[in-house]
Amino acid sequence: MDPVSGHFAWTALFLLGCYHGLNPGMGWLFAVALGMQERRTAAVLLAIVPLALGHIASVAVIVLLAVVAAVELPHALVHGVAAGVLFAFGAYRLIRIRHPRWVGMRVGFWGLCLWGFLMSSAHGAGLMLVPFVTAAPLGAPYAAGAAMLGVHTAGYLITMTAVALVVYAKVGVSFLRTAWLNVDVIWAIALIVTGIITLFV
Repeated sequence: MDPVSGHFAWTALFLLGCYHGLNPGMGWLFAVALGMQERRTAAVLLAIVPLALGHIASVAVIVLLAVVAAVELPHALVHGVAAGVLFAFGAYRLIRIRHPRWVGMRVGFWGLCLWGFLMSSAHGAGLMLVPFVTAAPLGAPYAAGAAMLGVHTAGYLITMTAVALVVYAKVGVSFLRTAWLNVDVIWAIALIVTGIITLFV
């Protein structure tokens, strides 16, 4: 990567993390609900930790697979497969948009980790990192993948924590009925567009 494109890539990875943090399905809505149930801010913050760990685990699996593929397989093949997966998953998400559901709010640490992992996986959270990982220099792909995961996670964690605290302390969740954009639709379209760009760039 040249310095300009490299700077853009790191910024894009951070902003993608911020975008994931904005999505209520990625965790902050669950954290706010638990905080309201227990009527304390600490419950919101404590819920964020396992939710973030689940998100990290989900994204890390995809990043690791992408790094191994980039090292072991021809670049053109990896590039084409990554583009196809992004496009296909984006189309699937666009067709099968559903709101997150759960049967109860009494969930422990490992239950929240599992929730974070499953929701991040269901939303294809790690897929957006694949084009960046496969374009990284082959000299140190695992280190580059870990750094990308760290930057992405920082954006996700900062944004999710800020949104959860603001909603819990000031706004409340009733605004979701009227004021919230369907971020799942935006995300699905973004996956499709990124898949097309990855294929031709």
